[in-house]
Amino acid sequence: MIKSTYLEGQLLLAMPGMTDQRFDRSVIYICSHNEEGAMGLVINEKASNIDFPDLMDQLNIPYDAQKSQGNPNPTDDIILHTGGPVEIGRGFILHSADYVQDTTLIISETVALTATIDILSAIAEGRGPRHYIIALGYTGWGKGQLESELSRNSWLNTEADSELLFRTDLDLKWPRAMAKLGIDITLLSTHAGNA
Repeated sequence: MIKSTYLEGQLLLAMPGMTDQRFDRSVIYICSHNEEGAMGLVINEKASNIDFPDLMDQLNIPYDAQKSQGNPNPTDDIILHTGGPVEIGRGFILHSADYVQDTTLIISETVALTATIDILSAIAEGRGPRHYIIALGYTGWGKGQLESELSRNSWLNTEADSELLFRTDLDLKWPRAMAKLGIDITLLSTHAGNA
């Protein structure tokens, strides 16, 4: 069996010295990767200019913060993520595969992606997926671009797991993902070189 070189369902970890400051210490979940390019969501950066109630208001989705407190998944603590610099006005929900709609993209046995308003209503009403990340915007690469960045050692990749994706504090995701690879981040240099 030939092992795929595509990284769909894996995490990309920005290396120290990343030249694009937008991705400094980023952890990106790769939702799609094929010969045409790749698409992923940054999972460790909080959106700074909007919160969940504001998003619901902007989308004209009925939302009662008081009522939501009785839900099994309270919405008070929902963090909106900056998924990347592309189409920042567009929302994506990366979530556990216990919730599936007709338009849901199943990425793995445990992770799916949905980009409809219906899932936001379901989350607000406590009918949504058990675990989720709401991201505004995404990160994209054209044909061969991600492979080129990988060959320049801009990124490392590792398997994703639900704990790291959905249940780890934002500021701990990058160091924990690096530790998963056996890398002590205190020993990493921000300078690249040739031996």
